[in-house]
Amino acid sequence: MNEAAALKSGKGYHDENFPVASFVIARRHRPAILAFYNFVRTADDVADSPSASPDDKLRLLEDMRLTLMGASDVSPEGVKLRQVLESRGLSTDHAADLLEAFRRDVTKLRYADWDELLDYCRYSAMPVGRYVLDVHGEDRSSWPYNDALCAALQVINHLQDCGKDFRDIDRVYLPQDIMARHGAAVEMLGEPQARVALNAVLHEVAVRNGELLAKSAAFAGHIRDGRLAFEVAIIQRFAEDLNTRLLTADPLSERVHHRKSELIPLALSAFGRFVTSRFVPKS
Repeated sequence: MNEAAALKSGKGYHDENFPVASFVIARRHRPAILAFYNFVRTADDVADSPSASPDDKLRLLEDMRLTLMGASDVSPEGVKLRQVLESRGLSTDHAADLLEAFRRDVTKLRYADWDELLDYCRYSAMPVGRYVLDVHGEDRSSWPYNDALCAALQVINHLQDCGKDFRDIDRVYLPQDIMARHGAAVEMLGEPQARVALNAVLHEVAVRNGELLAKSAAFAGHIRDGRLAFEVAIIQRFAEDLNTRLLTADPLSERVHHRKSELIPLALSAFGRFVTSRFVPKS
């Protein structure tokens, strides 16, 4: 077992908040998406490892980058993804961008403002959707909608895990200027329940995230592949529901995630919206 594999969390694509290469996606595209996911999951686990030192994390991430670029074969996940990219004529840029995000996770623990957080999302989230679009041969004119949705998904994850991220790895993604404006200190994230000041911060971040979701609402309509468009519609609906909950929920004292029983009604809602927008003529 290589060093990176030894740091794996055990989390897989079925454990993610949102669908990854689900049955909705055409079967021929799933291997390419899963190879990308496995590479990214391994790198994420390296960056988040509570046992590895920062220097070791950066070294392992560089090993993955070198393997991705063909200068090494030390990372099995990198070899597999490189082969997939070569066979399909796809760029290494998206995976390389994500490695930059994971390097930041090792070296950067605080974010000054919303713009700085979105710049992080440019590397940590947006490349995921961009890669999936490239796998499907979609036009890059849809990237602005993709970027809004992927950034919103990332912010939702930050809000859900804000307490855990602070306690386990001293990482705070809540913008520092918003926290200062509401009189919230990062130490509040280590408490069992959010104080009024921290609740105000969480609410403001969720409101801003709602603006991203408002922009991404048109994303599915800009995707030619019907199956991918439907998956995006489902993800959009899941994200909207979670973000609405996060406007009032306290992620320090409650788990703000979907139960399995909630997913089918939300997916049906997404399907109704998808059919209406795609097939019902506009008057």
